[in-house]
Amino acid sequence: MLQLSGVTHVYPNGTRALDDVNLTIPTGMFGLLGPNGAGKSTLMRTVATLQTPTAGSIRFGDIDVIAEPERLRETLGYLPQDFGVYPRVSAYDMLDHMCVLKGIASAADRKATVETLLNQTNLWAVRGKAIAGFSGGMRQRFGIAQALIGNPRLIIVDEPTAGLDPEERNRFLNLLAEIGENVVVILSTHIVEDVADLCPRMAVLAAGRIQLEGAPLDLIERARGSVWGKTIRRDELEALKASHEVISTRLFAGRTIVHVLSDHDPGAGFEPVPGGLEDVYFATLAKSRRATTAAAA
Repeated sequence: MLQLSGVTHVYPNGTRALDDVNLTIPTGMFGLLGPNGAGKSTLMRTVATLQTPTAGSIRFGDIDVIAEPERLRETLGYLPQDFGVYPRVSAYDMLDHMCVLKGIASAADRKATVETLLNQTNLWAVRGKAIAGFSGGMRQRFGIAQALIGNPRLIIVDEPTAGLDPEERNRFLNLLAEIGENVVVILSTHIVEDVADLCPRMAVLAAGRIQLEGAPLDLIERARGSVWGKTIRRDELEALKASHEVISTRLFAGRTIVHVLSDHDPGAGFEPVPGGLEDVYFATLAKSRRATTAAAA
């Protein structure tokens, strides 16, 4: 179990990227949702011991992550948002090199590890191919392969499906689901569907703070009755924004479908929306923006 208590990080320029973050993350897949700039990557880098928070504590089992970063690194697998490798090196040779860096000294042990990981990530057929020739999905699967070296108990993946086509995304998510059965896997993303598909527990991070936490189905049920929708003309949107709290819009057949947040029937032809995780997410961001504006005023 990973526990974060009061984690705060303020950059030298005064930017408060994290503000009193408290989370308890059990074994299995955990989704961290948030828009760009919410502080997700800062939080993931902090948990991965790449930077020290300004305040707070982080524990993973009996490991004090801040005081004993080397102990955590021994059991950590990390796929950052920007994952760089030597592009002209083959997948097999690169994994072998990373095994050495991870402390696997025996050639026989490295061979067994590399072959197992290439098969697990469905890259065996291209093991001799230079990584420069990999598709985006293949690179991400290679990124997971390197993150699994040493059988980590904590795995962090930061925005792993951004830019992948639907087929590669499904393949990658299925791989994550298999991995996440017996270890702690944190999936940090702004893509709601990834969390909905994979994670039995989740949190929403915005403006550096945890705005919402729980099981997706419970959060959807709690939002029921507060999201309303109707179809409007595009030229009606600005007037509607002035009179209602619009949380999302999308186009369908040339018309605009708008969802608003309201604790009671807003009238004017609105109907209750059955709701989904996307509505929960957008409603949470709207409440966060409202709170930020009120605090500034």
